[in-house]
Amino acid sequence: MAPFSEFASATAKLYNHPLSPFTHTPMAQRVSAGFDLAHRLAKDYEKPEFGIRGVLVDGVEVAVQEQVPITKPFCRLLRFKRFTDNPVVLEKMKSQPTVLVVAPLSGHHSTLLRDTVRALLQDHKVLITDWTDARTVPLEAGPFHLNDYVAYVQEFIRFVGPEVNVISVCQPTVPVLAAVSVLATHGEFTPRTLTLLGGPIDAR
Repeated sequence: MAPFSEFASATAKLYNHPLSPFTHTPMAQRVSAGFDLAHRLAKDYEKPEFGIRGVLVDGVEVAVQEQVPITKPFCRLLRFKRFTDNPVVLEKMKSQPTVLVVAPLSGHHSTLLRDTVRALLQDHKVLITDWTDARTVPLEAGPFHLNDYVAYVQEFIRFVGPEVNVISVCQPTVPVLAAVSVLATHGEFTPRTLTLLGGPIDAR
């Protein structure tokens, strides 16, 4: 898609540059806007890093390292492992609750929740879903439907274990609620707590 993205960008500039004769033609603004939109849709946006190298726990700086315990075609499960040589802080970290943050799968990278993860790491063991840009997933991986989404969440919950607390942010609230409901229906363990933030769920 990169060549088409560059072509769309150049065409958009052709129709909106003040020195271009095409700028003064009828519909020039709409043509430029259309190609600019095509450029943005086809553009490959570089994924930013979480870049969390350390956090404060009880006033002590502890190191943080990203680990990938599970890799699937459409998602990676990231664990933010904390390290310290302070025995008191180490014991406290071992007893802190575990949180699985389910990030949105909506065209944005999970790093949008960087500040949330950094804040949680001060008092929690943290994992997060790191969804893959579907444009980079090969066709051989097959489709990804709502059922697959629910199955991914269930697998991640099972991996973390019964001590997991789940926080779902925006778009994934519905599939996360479905995943936990199916686990309960099958008699499996469910998260200790389930927090659904900003999702399209009527809780009445």
